[in-house]
Amino acid sequence: MLVLGLSWKQALPAIAVGHVIISVVMVLNGTIGARLHIAFPVLNRSSFGFWLSYFSVISRVVLSMFWFGIQTYTGAECVYQMIKAIWPSTARIPNHLAEGAHITTAKMMCYFIYWTIQFPLMLVSPQKIRHLFTLKAFIVPFAWLAMLIWAMIKAPPSVSLQPKHSSLSGADFSWAWLSSLNSALGIYSTLAVNIPDFTRYATNERAQYVQILIIPTIFTLIGFIGIAVTSAGEVLYGETLWDPTLLIDRWDNRAAAFFASFSFVLATLGTNISANSLSAANDMTVLFPRYINIRRGQVICAILGGWALCPWEILATAPGFLSFMNGYTVFLGPFAGIMVTDYWLVHKCKVDVPAMYDPNGRYRYWNGINFRAFVALLFSVFPSFPGLISSINGNILVGASKHLFDIAWLYGFFTASFIFYTLSVLFPAKETFMPHAILDRDDMIHEKHASAQVSEAPSIDSKSRNETDSV
Repeated sequence: MLVLGLSWKQALPAIAVGHVIISVVMVLNGTIGARLHIAFPVLNRSSFGFWLSYFSVISRVVLSMFWFGIQTYTGAECVYQMIKAIWPSTARIPNHLAEGAHITTAKMMCYFIYWTIQFPLMLVSPQKIRHLFTLKAFIVPFAWLAMLIWAMIKAPPSVSLQPKHSSLSGADFSWAWLSSLNSALGIYSTLAVNIPDFTRYATNERAQYVQILIIPTIFTLIGFIGIAVTSAGEVLYGETLWDPTLLIDRWDNRAAAFFASFSFVLATLGTNISANSLSAANDMTVLFPRYINIRRGQVICAILGGWALCPWEILATAPGFLSFMNGYTVFLGPFAGIMVTDYWLVHKCKVDVPAMYDPNGRYRYWNGINFRAFVALLFSVFPSFPGLISSINGNILVGASKHLFDIAWLYGFFTASFIFYTLSVLFPAKETFMPHAILDRDDMIHEKHASAQVSEAPSIDSKSRNETDSV
C-alpha cells in the first residue's frame, strides 16, 4: 500500500475497515458451519444447486493451490536468510538462471529445501501436528514484536512514520485507497468462504463469535507492524522493503537474521498445512471421492501448487502481488455473498442437511443448477474481468471499467447478494422452503411422517363429512 502511494495514516484505516467487513462475513458463514456441522463443499449445494456448487469448489481448490505456492516461496526466502546467516558465502552462489526467471539459483535451492521439509509435515495428522502450532504460538508473535521494537529504536516514529507518501489526491487517492481496502479483504476472502470447514468442529456456534473481535484488532495491529517496519526500512536503507525477508537481508546481525527468519518459517508452515493444503485436499475429496482422500489431495496440492504455478512470478513486484490479491477476490466476493444471503435471508436458517448429499434431492433445482446463483455470478464476476486483464497486461486499455476491478470483492459481494435475493423473491424455489430445519436423518424421517399425516387428513375429514350427510 505504501508502494501505491498511500501514507501509513491512509493505509491503516484501509486495513482496519477491510478486516471489520471480512470478520462479519466470516462469523455469518462460520455460524452456519458451527450450527450444521458440515463442510463448505456440501454447504454451498443449498445455494448454488448440487452441480453448480462444483464451480465454487474447483475455484477454491485453485486458489488454495496459489496460496500454497506463495507461502512456500515465502518460506524459501526465509530458509535462504537462515542459511546465509550461518554461511554468508551463500549470497555469492553464482546464478545460472535467466534474469527474467524472477528467481536465482540460490533461491531455487532454498525453495526445494523448504518444500522438502514441508512435505512430510503435511502428511502428519492434525492431532499430532498440534505441537508445531504450540511452538509457533509462542515464538512467532514475540519475534514480530521484537522487529517492531527494533524499527522504533533504529528509526523513531517521528521520523519513519511521517506522511511522505501522501502525494495522491482526488480520484487517484480514492481508487488507490479502495484498491488497498480490497486487498485487505482479499487476505481473508478465501477463509470467509470456507470457514465452515473449521467451525463445523465447534461445540457450539458461540465459540466462533470471537472472530468478530480478534480479526479487526489483532490483524490491524499486525498490519501496523508491517507498515512501521517497512517505513523504518525506508529511512534506514532508502527503499520501500515491503517484503520482510528483503529487510532481514540488510541486517548485519546474523543471529537476529536467523531467528527472525526462523519465526517466519514456522508461520508459513502452519498456514500452509492448515489453511491451504488441507483446504484444497478437502475439496478434492468431494470432486473425486473414489480416487482422492485427504492425504492424496495434499500431495497433489504440494506438487501443483508448489511447482506448476511458479509463485515467484506472482511475487515479482508489489503491484503484481496486489493484482493477484484483487484478482481472486473477483470470485470469492460473490461466493460469500450468495452463501450468506441464501442461508440468512432467503431460507431464514431453515435448510435440509441430508438433502445436500442427494443429487436428486430438494436442492437439485434445474438439473442441479440454481439459475438464481448462476445469474448472480454472471453479473458480479464478469464486469470485473476488463480490469483484471488490464492489471495483468498494462498495454491493454479498458478505460474507466478498470476501476471496478479495484473494488472487486465489495462489488462482487453486494451485487451478487442483491441479484440473488431479488431473483429468489421473484422466482422462489418453493421446493426448498420448509417450516423448520432438518439437520439429520431422524429429522428427515420425522418430517416425512408429518407430511404423510397431513396428506391423509383430508380423506379422513371427507369420510366423516359423508357419514354426517347420510345421517
